[in-house]
Amino acid sequence: MSQLFTGAGVALITPFTDKNQIDYKALETVIENQVQGGMDYLVALGTTAESTTLTSEEKQNVIQCARKNSGKLPVVVGMGGNDTQAIVNQIKKTNLQGISGLLIVTPYYNRPSQEGMFRHYCTIAKESPLPIILYNVPSRTGVNLEAETVVRLAEASDKIVAVKEASGIMSQIATIAKYTPDSFTMVSGDDVLALPTTTIGGKGLISVIANAFPAKVSKLMHLALAGNYAEATKIHFELIDLFKLIFKEGNPGGIKALMHIQGTIENELRSPLYKISDATYDEIKGAFLKLQ
Repeated sequence: MSQLFTGAGVALITPFTDKNQIDYKALETVIENQVQGGMDYLVALGTTAESTTLTSEEKQNVIQCARKNSGKLPVVVGMGGNDTQAIVNQIKKTNLQGISGLLIVTPYYNRPSQEGMFRHYCTIAKESPLPIILYNVPSRTGVNLEAETVVRLAEASDKIVAVKEASGIMSQIATIAKYTPDSFTMVSGDDVLALPTTTIGGKGLISVIANAFPAKVSKLMHLALAGNYAEATKIHFELIDLFKLIFKEGNPGGIKALMHIQGTIENELRSPLYKISDATYDEIKGAFLKLQ
């Protein structure tokens, strides 16, 4: 099996109006920008999408919007939780027609063991009609999906085809790259680590900043994957300040502020998240204007 979900993917935001409703027109624009910017696939309903605050109806509408406006780009849908059977039930009741894969975050709050997570993912893989991307983000979930467990999962099920690695632990990332099957895809979950990750076997990125700069991110990743690290590094350095700034007060507050500065969306988040401070907004604006 050839590697799936390589190259430049984007973790789509969910734009809101000042009335706390999803701004589907703005979402369509964001998606169209990704298509025109040369991105390789879309990820809807991930962390960046504030998916934990969306209703079931809103989630289905977001999926439909992504599918309708994606052109020929594959669409991945984020799902997750800390109740294995509830995730299985959610997969079964969600209309996944035209969807290419599922991004399943590690269980949060109840902090399962490595064996617990292994069984969790195996159960989901058995019931899923679609390929699965593991999503490891310890800073949010409180638990780290260790390299050895990723390798076990990659070998245990043909449905488990990739991992989005956002642990920031480069030794762990390298171990995954070394020991997983050739058909398995490891992608960076951190914009700032995407380039170095490709040098040790990473095959792409699921990006936050691509919401604002799809053409730059797609070019950076395609250059890096072609081994042209010198040119890729130039783009990496162009964006380095914004890589840091958009996460200074958390995600997606920073990327939404940047896109508001660009004039793409309203600077609105859904409670309990809130817009970033004026000081950080001004820092992001200053870094953005330097790119013009």
